[in-house]
Amino acid sequence: MLFYYEEGNPAAVTSPDVFMVKGIPKHDRRIYKLWEERVAPCVTFEITSRSSRLEDLGTKRALYEILGVQEYYLFDRLGEYLSPPLQGFELAEGHYRPVRVSPDGTLYSQELGLILRPEGNLLRLINPITGEPLPTLDEAVEQIQVMMERIQAEAQRAQAESQRAERAEAELACLRAELERLRRQISEEK
Repeated sequence: MLFYYEEGNPAAVTSPDVFMVKGIPKHDRRIYKLWEERVAPCVTFEITSRSSRLEDLGTKRALYEILGVQEYYLFDRLGEYLSPPLQGFELAEGHYRPVRVSPDGTLYSQELGLILRPEGNLLRLINPITGEPLPTLDEAVEQIQVMMERIQAEAQRAQAESQRAERAEAELACLRAELERLRRQISEEK
């Protein structure tokens, strides 16, 4: 999404790979205009490459710092241009300072409340309480498919159980009718 940050200046635009803004209404947007929304992104991610690394480390970092983006992350998914491949900066007193990288290469995002962990060419978001990764889109689709299969299997089992219960109810009705017939027969014989 194009992010315009200066009203009346169409050249004052950037296009972060990913950004998140808190405190604004949710609706479809084609572009983000800072002067209309009145809230700067709280987190911005750039997936760096050979062609973008200097801009990501220089111009964009300085721009996001000036705009008040609280956290700025760079991820080199191929591990070719940044060491470590995941780097973060947090705004403190108007300036970016590096986010401490854990020995395992992870970072903690205060704004997201999540751990960021490089996993091959994927940047995983980890729930810090459970230690479980948030599912990727493909994983979420797979989880939904598995749940749907379980639901269908349960529905089939419930239907089979219902049919079994109906047969048992019919057999019970037959047995009651036979018992009643036998009682009448015994009663008539006395």
